[in-house]
Amino acid sequence: MNDATNFSEVLGFLRMEAQAIEQTAARLQPDQVQRAIELLVNCKGKVVLLGIGKSGIIAQKIAATMTSTGTPALYLHPSDALHGGIGIVNAEDVVVVLSNSGETDEVIALLPYLKHRQVPLVALLGNLNSTVAKRADVVLDVSVAEEACPLNLAPTTSTTVALALGDALALTLMRVKGLTPDEFAINHPAGQLGKRLTLKVSDLMHEGEQNPTVSAEAQWLEVVRAISRGGLGAVNVIDSHGRLVGLITDGDLRRAIERLDHASLEGLGCGEFMTRNPIAATPDLLAFDALRLMEDRLSQISVLPVVDEQHTCVGLIRLHDIVRSGL
Repeated sequence: MNDATNFSEVLGFLRMEAQAIEQTAARLQPDQVQRAIELLVNCKGKVVLLGIGKSGIIAQKIAATMTSTGTPALYLHPSDALHGGIGIVNAEDVVVVLSNSGETDEVIALLPYLKHRQVPLVALLGNLNSTVAKRADVVLDVSVAEEACPLNLAPTTSTTVALALGDALALTLMRVKGLTPDEFAINHPAGQLGKRLTLKVSDLMHEGEQNPTVSAEAQWLEVVRAISRGGLGAVNVIDSHGRLVGLITDGDLRRAIERLDHASLEGLGCGEFMTRNPIAATPDLLAFDALRLMEDRLSQISVLPVVDEQHTCVGLIRLHDIVRSGL
């Protein structure tokens, strides 16, 4: 088989699956879809997805998509459910079953127990005349004419259609519930979007003993010791009440020493070379906004003092701290 034939085969399989999704979209019954959405939107508990084999894998993915887009969901293996796992299901939940045949033994065995718990049942099925179809509250048709498999055996087209419909349900729920970018980010704290919308200065700043400070009357040698002790390349200058009055970086200190002769250094106080009333962040400021404060300016800065509502100095945050967080 040559390269051109391989390429043609791949395209052919893709088109088969794409066409199956199109056919499913044209075949779905509006009243059944609406009923499924109503059950899922009004669910006061969680959505429990069931499936065996490849259908189980698809069910797991749909459960993950629902959970991350604002609809709490989980996957429950039917065999596990029959051996105690069904205890997680209650009347406030909605069960979604995925099955091509609709005759999976473990799923059928569960049906009486689900009915006893008065749990609504939404079924994504390839066989509308199956046992599961007859007992479900809502049936969504995910049948396919044939699998993309050359032998028409391996679940391929059927699982793609079920996955696409599951995603469509999850995203419709997301829209109906009005999930905001901030709420989405909370569900994805490790992603860059999540960090930008949730990570605050207070999560990254150096505070307490890690927040080096000197008094406004400190001499240059005391500043040197404070910067060395803190290891952050800067030190906050505070008044007798702990309020921020200035900032000194190791660059400020170095430039001050370079311009003075040895005799003049003895009386060099921090008030002569500190940056007065520096730009500062608050603990509740988003770390991404602090990053913008540092970078969106003609002369970039690499460190920000952190102050509270009374302008008391409570910490220090560096550009390095923010970048290291993954923003």
